[in-house]
Amino acid sequence: MRFRFCGDLDCPDWVLAEISTLAKISSVKLKLICAQVLKDLLGEGIDYEKILKLTSDARFESGDVKATVAVLSFILSSAAKHNVDSESLSSELQQLGLPKEHATGLCRSYEDKQSSLQERLSACSLRLSLLDSVSWRVDYTLSSSEIQQVNEPLVHLKLNVQDSDTRLVDPITLTVSAEKFRVLLTELRQALDLMNSLN
Repeated sequence: MRFRFCGDLDCPDWVLAEISTLAKISSVKLKLICAQVLKDLLGEGIDYEKILKLTSDARFESGDVKATVAVLSFILSSAAKHNVDSESLSSELQQLGLPKEHATGLCRSYEDKQSSLQERLSACSLRLSLLDSVSWRVDYTLSSSEIQQVNEPLVHLKLNVQDSDTRLVDPITLTVSAEKFRVLLTELRQALDLMNSLN
């Protein structure tokens, strides 16, 4: 059977296996756990202590708690990614064996945060590092006691790359021959021309 929240594919076996784990928690507590998972998906962090307290009466082991968080994270993020409305998601979760009260509570939490979750997932889907700055120098050795003839210049590049999430700048250094540098420069110009033609 195909499910919209799985991208019109079969539901993964591990998700099917964990649906019974979700059913062991009361629907009210499942909704509160969903709120924590949604906070984590939105980049606000997750309170594991709160989740442990919510699952304590179900006598969950640490593996069950982690599986609960993982399956809820998958369901919520996948539904948002595939733009599934809360009614369809509720229906599909019930088809997988989740009790109606549980599915309804989960989908209410999802409906409240669907648009902000989609925005967050869209912002994080293609994370490219940013080029912060470039510095370079050319070394040209005229003679050496070890090599008879040296006429090959070397280009030393330092690329300062900024991570799009953490905003930290990491330096990347490389040394290339003059010929390889010319190839790199030509390919960068071609890429820039292609990007300009697409805009």
